[in-house]
This record gives sequence, C-alpha cells and structure tokens, in this order.
Amino acid sequence: MPNAAKESSSANDLLKNSSLYREFQAEREEILKHKWIESEKAGRDIGFEQALTDWIIKHRASWRKNRQNVVAN
Repeated sequence: MPNAAKESSSANDLLKNSSLYREFQAEREEILKHKWIESEKAGRDIGFEQALTDWIIKHRASWRKNRQNVVAN
C-alpha cells in the first residue's frame, strides 16, 4: 500500500474512532429517524433540512442530555 494511502486510512480510522465523530453519527441517526417519522405523518418526504431544523428545535436539547447520562453511566 502506498504511503499516502496508509496515512489516509489511518486518518479515517482515527476519525471514525473519535468521540466527536461517534456523537455526530448518533445525532445524524436520530435526525434520520425523525425525518422518517415526520415524513410518514406528512405523507411525503419532508427532506433532510426540514427534519434537521424541526429536530433541533424540538428534540436536540433533551436528546443530548439523555445521551450524556447514558454515556456517563
């Protein structure tokens, strides 16, 4: 494997193992779940941006608080 490819692979592994990246992925999954639920209610795809905005306003603070409690225990 060329040296640049090894460095890139190592950087990707570091990123995927970082707590910040894991939190980003967990939050993204929650937004996608919210998008699916709200799209089902609306009878159409509401789109990621609308789901993101709605989730942030309605759920983000409590989700983060609950997530911190789970991670801490």
